[in-house]
Amino acid sequence: MMTMEHHPGTPPHEAKGYRALVVDDELPLAEVVASYLEREQFEAVVAGNGVDAIAIARDLDPDVVILDIGLPGIDGFEVCRQLRTFSDAYVVMLTARDNEIDTVLGLTVGADDYITKPFGPRELVARIRAMLRRPRVLRSATPPAGNAAAPPRHFGALSIDVAAREVRIGDEQILLTRTEFDILEALSGRPGNVLSRRQLLEIVRDGPWVGNEHLVDVHIGHLRRKLGDDAARPRYIATVRGVGYRMGPGQ
Repeated sequence: MMTMEHHPGTPPHEAKGYRALVVDDELPLAEVVASYLEREQFEAVVAGNGVDAIAIARDLDPDVVILDIGLPGIDGFEVCRQLRTFSDAYVVMLTARDNEIDTVLGLTVGADDYITKPFGPRELVARIRAMLRRPRVLRSATPPAGNAAAPPRHFGALSIDVAAREVRIGDEQILLTRTEFDILEALSGRPGNVLSRRQLLEIVRDGPWVGNEHLVDVHIGHLRRKLGDDAARPRYIATVRGVGYRMGPGQ
């Protein structure tokens, strides 16, 4: 089952906000979340199962996906894995349990955030708004005339092109999730500074963070794996015990 909701008289693709896909087999809850998003000028689409969610996401190209873990058939983890093969949408996972394993698994498959049921729709919308304060950057976008993009940042073989949101090691492109890229961008933009977990979360979320600060460790672990970095002898991301992380020299 899937439904589309939008403000009366407003064509879906002319809505002033972003596109959101709400995926939950508890359709009354999904409709409530969608209605709150619509009040914030989102175009909100609801899906009740994972198969529909994947199909809709391919057509809709959502900016954010609110995704329940406990879906029938294809669960939320598998939906997220498949989404990550073609979409860079922010993914907020919904879990009925305050379970650290669920949280880590969700982040492992590419989720950006999570929230535990029961939750207030206003809290969820606030989190989504905080994530979306950073505009989507298309790789093909060109800077306005007279406003040249900053040159890529280099750390040894690692190159970070912030304007294009591209990361390379030598000639190889490294594919990162939005949150992974944003953490790397934050660290590489302050190469002499140590950033705490909370500082990193507040930089990439563009606002105060309320939640488990150790979620950063999971994203850092993914970054190190993708960059081929060894936590014991780091080239790119160094741990400062008891404080946080800093950018390494790349050597």
